Order: sequence, then C-alpha cells, then structure tokens
Amino acid sequence: MVSNHLLLEEPIRMSSILEPSKPNFFPALTKIVGTLGPKSRSVETISGCLEAGMSVARFDFSWGDAEFHQETLENLKVAIKKTKKLCAVMLDTVGPELQVVNKSEHPISLKEDSLVILTPDQDKEATADLLPVNYSGLSKAVKTGDTIFIGQYLFTGNEKTSVWLEVTEVKGEDVVCLIKNSATLGGPLYTLHVSQIRIELPTLTDEDKEVISTWGVRNNIDFLSLSCTRHAEDIRHAREFLSTLGDLNQTQIFAKIENVEGLANFDEILQEADGIILSRGNLGIDLPPEKVFLYQKEAVHKCNMAGKPAVITRVVDSMTDNLRPTRAEATDVANAVLDGSDAILLGAETLRGLYPVETISIVGKICAEAEKVYNQDLYFKRTVRAAIKVKASVIICFTSSGRAARLIAKYRPTMPVISVVIPRLKTNQLRWTFTGAFEARQSLIVRGLFPILADPRHAAESTNATNESVLKMALDHGKASGVIKPHDRVVVCQKVGDASVVKILEPEE
Repeated sequence: MVSNHLLLEEPIRMSSILEPSKPNFFPALTKIVGTLGPKSRSVETISGCLEAGMSVARFDFSWGDAEFHQETLENLKVAIKKTKKLCAVMLDTVGPELQVVNKSEHPISLKEDSLVILTPDQDKEATADLLPVNYSGLSKAVKTGDTIFIGQYLFTGNEKTSVWLEVTEVKGEDVVCLIKNSATLGGPLYTLHVSQIRIELPTLTDEDKEVISTWGVRNNIDFLSLSCTRHAEDIRHAREFLSTLGDLNQTQIFAKIENVEGLANFDEILQEADGIILSRGNLGIDLPPEKVFLYQKEAVHKCNMAGKPAVITRVVDSMTDNLRPTRAEATDVANAVLDGSDAILLGAETLRGLYPVETISIVGKICAEAEKVYNQDLYFKRTVRAAIKVKASVIICFTSSGRAARLIAKYRPTMPVISVVIPRLKTNQLRWTFTGAFEARQSLIVRGLFPILADPRHAAESTNATNESVLKMALDHGKASGVIKPHDRVVVCQKVGDASVVKILEPEE
C-alpha cells in the first residue's frame, strides 16, 4: 500500500509562483549526485558543478579506465579547495552488465524487420547481421518471444541509437532476433538488456573487486553504488569484501535496483543496504511503463520509513543536449521530491551532456520549489516539531557517527540541518587517527543535511565550555552562509549522556 504523503501544506497562491526564486547558500535540501566524465572533468566545470549544488561526485566504471577517473578525481580535489564546497565520492560498479562488443568501432546500422544474430564468439566482427556479446549463457537464458534492448546509451529512449529486438530462434549458442526498429549503433560497446530474466553472473564481479581494492582504496571512497543488486546477500557479500580493505569498512553501500528481481527482494535489500538507488531507466525496460511510478513511490516511502537515503535517477534526459528540461521532466523532478527522495542522480546529463552546470542548477531550483509545498506534518518529531513551532531558520545537531543528524533529517524538516560532526580518536595499536571525515561526507547524500567538521579536541558529549565554542563555530558558519540572520531562532540538538537535549537560541548580531 503506497502512503499518500504528497498533499500540500497550504493552498498555492498564484502570485507566489511568479515570484523569482531567492538565492540561498543551500539551494535545495534535496541533494544532487553528478556523474563526472568527458564533459565534466575540468577543474573549471567541476567548480561550477559544486557551486551549482552538486554534493556527491559519481565515478561510473562502466566506461573509462582507472587512470582517466583518477585524473578527474584530482581535478575534483582542486575544485573542492577552490570553491570550499565539501563533496563526497561515489564509485559505481559495472556489475553483471551484458555488452555487445564492436572491436572495429565502426557504426552499425540495423534495419527494421531484418534479422540479426547474437553470438558469444567475441572473435567475430560486429556487423549488421552478427553482433558478438560478452555472455556465453545468453542462449540458455532466453526463449522465443523475449524482448532484448541494445544501445550505447541504453536507457535514453532515443530510437536512433537504441534498438529493440525480439527473439525468434535459439540455435546452439546463437540467438536469432527480429529487429523492431531501425537504429545506428556507434562506438566500441553497447549495453544489452533482456527483460525479466536471470543472468547467472555475480553482482560484484572480479573486475569490480579489482577496481575497488585499487582505485577505491587509494581514494577512500565514501559510497559504493552496487549495480544490479538482486538479493540482500549481494550487499552482505560486498560489505564483507569492503571490511578486508582497511578504511573502506566505513564506506556506505547503496543498492542499485535495476530489475524486477531486485524489486521482489526490496525489503530484505533495504535492511542490509545503507541506501537505495532506483535505476529508473533500467526498471523502465524491465517493468511495464505504467507500473514504474507505483514502484518508485512505494520504494521511496519504505526508505523514508527506514530512515535510509533514497536516490532517483533519469529525470532530465533531454538536458543532455538542451539547456532546458521538458515540462514532463520538470514535473518528474518535483514529484520525486514530493515522494520523499533524498537525492537526484544525474548520469548522462552531466557525464557527456553539453550543459552539466546548468543541469545541476535547474534541477536544484526545481527541488527547492517542490520543497516549499512538501507536507511536513506527517514526518516531524520532537526536534523538528520545535523547529517548526518557533519558525527556526536552521537546526544544529552535534553528532559523532552522523546517526543523530540522519534521524532528524528522516522527519523532513523545512529548514536545513547543520550536522556538526565531532571527530573521535581511535587506534589500531600502531597509530592514532581521527574519525569524522567519512561521517561528514556521507551526510552529503541525505536530504537537508549540511555537514561541518568540528575541532577534534572537543568531545561530542561534553557539557563544558568547549562545547560552547563548537556551537559558536556552527553559528558563525550559519551566519557566514547567510542561513542564520540576526534574531533568527536556531534549534540545537545535543546529546548529554544518554539523553538528547533540545535548545532554542536566538543569536544576536
């Protein structure tokens, strides 16, 4: 049963719609994950993306080698220092992805109503009559009448670069298909998707493990996006693997739900994962189109109830080539916010799109507008209720693990939550290190949370003057950001012993 929590707080005044959006240090509570790639890897462009509202940078290893992504990441580090904007790093695995291999890289034109053979023999040249695939079990997995979808940018829906096939015959290891639409495939690799079948490949492949244990470890990744998560066991296996890689035992694992099998096991996956990414492009192939919205609403609602981030993909595809989204896309972004999404993930729009900075900016503005009419009454608890009642401009939460701040954010306050992460000292018997950086960056995907790192000399549960200096730092940050103005009310949530204390402050000039 899908909860109806989309009702507006109050009727919309038409005059308010025409008012220009006011600039804000926090452009939106909803976070934006941007995929960095060929069109978004220079220091200048990444700086623009950070300024526009990107808080998590996604590195998609479905394409590009580790050296390419490392150069991009080094540029990200420079951009972070330049803009003074904190940004987390997400590694997206390839997973059990089926691909058509075109070693010649020449464009291949497929004609409607013609036949094409899919073969596991990768030594053969790709032509309009024969397409080599990287999976020897395809002929055992499909049957006559099954639908296969192929494209370089698989789920854009562009009929000129994507092709629908219908299986007409299985001959040994080869699969004979009828081409349903004319299309031209360009480039060395095209993704292949077969609707609603089980692919007998591991979710975390050997190639994925190699990338994680080298590139991931070197860069202390904050998030692992586990592509094509199908069972809770996939998450447990990935977590066990990360636990062997030093600091990566702190890395959060987001289950990327891409097919019906993942949806069927959603509840169990949600229990094990740190967050969920709904890969709507893939789901749009695996599900009837009229069912996608229903699964989205139910999945996001379950994430909200569990207090775990829900991330939605594929919202403004048209902005890959255009400066403005379509009306349907703008509404789709707003509805994702009204459904309760924590973050919007931009893929092709920023990876190879012509307007990555503008896309992030526009998506942020749409999110901010939707947040103004979100029904908060269904989600508030004590801290949030106090903040709403006194019309606070911000909530400040002291935390070490980040959990307290995430619990507040779960109830969707109308104002930003400044999460003051207090570092803790730990040792492995050989050296002392401070925790806190991971916890701060991992807040960057949670709706409404904006982390800052406190001085490690200040204890998280202290009641002495040191805590007052941490609070002053948070207030000064809020004032400098423009989110706290003279005589604004501020709600402070602080743990003292086993109790949580909520204070209401009214800072002076």
